[in-house]
Amino acid sequence: VGAFRAEGLFISLQEPSLYTVKAILILDNDGDRLFAKYYDDTYPSVKEQKAFEKNIFNKTHRTDSEIALLEGLTVVYKSSIDLYFYVIGSSYENELMLMAVLNCLFDSLSQMLRKNVEKRALLENMEGLFLAVDEIVDGGVILESDPQQVVHRVALRGEDVPLTEQTVSQVLQSAKEQIKWSLLR
Repeated sequence: VGAFRAEGLFISLQEPSLYTVKAILILDNDGDRLFAKYYDDTYPSVKEQKAFEKNIFNKTHRTDSEIALLEGLTVVYKSSIDLYFYVIGSSYENELMLMAVLNCLFDSLSQMLRKNVEKRALLENMEGLFLAVDEIVDGGVILESDPQQVVHRVALRGEDVPLTEQTVSQVLQSAKEQIKWSLLR
């Protein structure tokens, strides 16, 4: 990591890094947080995160563009009905990489929610959102950008839920199936 001056321009050299994504946010049409995952300590407290989210929403919710530079960060974003999706990276990050993450997240959710990407449907399927985000980015490192793969892996992980995380109705349904098969033998 270094810096040098060339013909009056200050150029900063950054080490390449796999840690591409600093945060993924989903806000509602009032700018309130529905989902936020920060991958570094740029905004260490919830108070700082909420202030950043309000700022980002105020700067982006009335525009048609897809990229913003804000507080030294590159922000790519997209809106759908009553949701705003944001993927944030450092100022020197490749916008196309960040956009690939954003599009993968949006397209994965679109498939999982049967093209009904809006607040109510998202809130009813938060577990799928958490699983999808974990399949796309881990610790700021991009793992997957193919929505088909993400949806497939989320479906597999959803089927493999440990007994402690299953709902009572799932446990009862499983017990009914086992009793039914034991009676039919």
